Amino acid sequence: MPSIITRGAFSARGFGFGGVRLPPAVGSIGIFALGFVCGVGSSTTRNKYTYASCTSTACGVGAASAASSGGSAAGNSTRGIFALGYTSVGSSTTRNKYTYASCTSTACGVGAASAASSGGSAAGNSTRGIFALGCTSVGSSTTRNKYTYACDTNGSATAASAASANGYAAGNSTRGIFALGFVCCAAFTTTRNKYTYACDTNGSATAASAASANGSAAGNSTRGIFSLGYVSGVGSSTTRNKYTYACDTNGSATAASAASSNGYAAGNSTRGIFALGFVCGVGRSTTRNKYTYACDTNGSATAASAASSGGSAASNGTCGVNV
Repeated sequence: MPSIITRGAFSARGFGFGGVRLPPAVGSIGIFALGFVCGVGSSTTRNKYTYASCTSTACGVGAASAASSGGSAAGNSTRGIFALGYTSVGSSTTRNKYTYASCTSTACGVGAASAASSGGSAAGNSTRGIFALGCTSVGSSTTRNKYTYACDTNGSATAASAASANGYAAGNSTRGIFALGFVCCAAFTTTRNKYTYACDTNGSATAASAASANGSAAGNSTRGIFSLGYVSGVGSSTTRNKYTYACDTNGSATAASAASSNGYAAGNSTRGIFALGFVCGVGRSTTRNKYTYACDTNGSATAASAASSGGSAASNGTCGVNV
């Protein structure tokens, strides 16, 4: 019988005992920056959504550094980077770094955007986030910034295929799919760009089912769910597209619970939480839909703390979160 091998002193603290604060489990929480709140205007409020218990709270969450809306966000398992978008001084270069473990938010030490902008979109993987800036001082832009989490720096990424704003994005660990939204001089579009992180290239992905803007997206490692938002010639829509990364195909997903636009979304490996935003015939809404990827179903999630639209979201459980 082999002898028992010992490898030094044992510490219970290494297993989470003894009062040590452990980081949140990967895929356990999403942070939703509410954006424009009904009756208030642009807001600093962030909600922390816990997937397991399906609860949402504004308590204990570090507020944004400035009231804003029309922002975008991407992150990894430890932090979310929020581009604030439109603030009281106009479009902003400010980015906040939200740390999930300590539930804090700071504007310090975060690489600013390369230009003041709003109406952008973002997706990323565990090492970097790709931010399509959206609308800048010179109008809609092709500019994409590459934010590297580890060294807290911001550089240039391959440009979008067209100048655009009010798009939306989702992705997995290798690529991000960007629905361009409103393209300069061409109005709403079905164009989707496929951005490959490793080689910093940008190509064409399967088109959306309809020309649209002001949508939202969330996904897991195999598919992205795109809520189209405002559809050309139709108005606010319940349509959701299911984009499959591996075969570059686009199909129909279970519809949203209400026609809406200017929403925002985040998720983990099993579900995406969609804050509907501006609901047709209702106005700004607290409604959140819980979309389950495996069975293609859509149900109700805990409501937001306030009726809002034009927000942004990041999660510690998926690559490719966005507004």
